[in-house]
Amino acid sequence: MKAKITEHLKKVRIAEHLKNEAGSIKKEVIEKISALMTAAFAFVAALAWNEAIKNAILSLHLEKYGPLFYAIAVTIIAVAASIWIGRIAGKMK
Repeated sequence: MKAKITEHLKKVRIAEHLKNEAGSIKKEVIEKISALMTAAFAFVAALAWNEAIKNAILSLHLEKYGPLFYAIAVTIIAVAASIWIGRIAGKMK
């Protein structure tokens, strides 16, 4: 009888462990999906900004300076935006 009780307790502990492990895995999956979706939306936003900047360069007739000008312009915008966002984030702390 004691052996049956011990065996039952082992099964209960294993079941509880599996249940906890499943919950942990589910949480990780949701976190990963959330991160991937955020990255996907950021990528789409980057593509939209890419088109907007290209169109601005075209409308200002600056395309004659070529892709190097575009790369430099985008880098300057990215650095300025990063500094600006960093300052805002620092003020919020």
